[in-house]
Amino acid sequence: MSVVWSGKWIEAVAEGRWEYVRRARGISASVILAITDEGEVVLTEEYRVALGGPVIGLPAGLVGDETAADTPEAAARRELSEEAGYSARNWRSVGEFATSPGMSSETYHFFIATGLERVGAGGGIAGEAITVHHVKLGEVAGFVAAARARGVHVDGKLLCLLAFARAG
Repeated sequence: MSVVWSGKWIEAVAEGRWEYVRRARGISASVILAITDEGEVVLTEEYRVALGGPVIGLPAGLVGDETAADTPEAAARRELSEEAGYSARNWRSVGEFATSPGMSSETYHFFIATGLERVGAGGGIAGEAITVHHVKLGEVAGFVAAARARGVHVDGKLLCLLAFARAG
């Protein structure tokens, strides 16, 4: 294996006949499915440079980007507060998952947060300009369809939520 290129956040790697990207310094991510007591799912909308437009997704953020002692749950708690303006009484870890295993070694830790309490406005840290949406579970499919119709990208992690909403 050889690192072809290395930046602050990602590296391009060649291994045999394969080329892929990975997070620099062993960084991973945490993703949060936050559900309010009113049965609303907390979604975020944020401009993503790689796609050249806004993306609807779940609150999420990097683990270990600032300190190696960071943990997936600590990052999840921090990101839920920063991005969505909530803390949660109840946290359940669902596990670790791969984002796009054909081109990236990146993984994320998935959490479900309930018992939410508003602790701030959300919106992310300086420069993120995150819009927070509260969507009833039964209305997620329509919300996502409307977002796509206005040109917004949809994070693939919402596919499971869409399937769950349709089955419910």
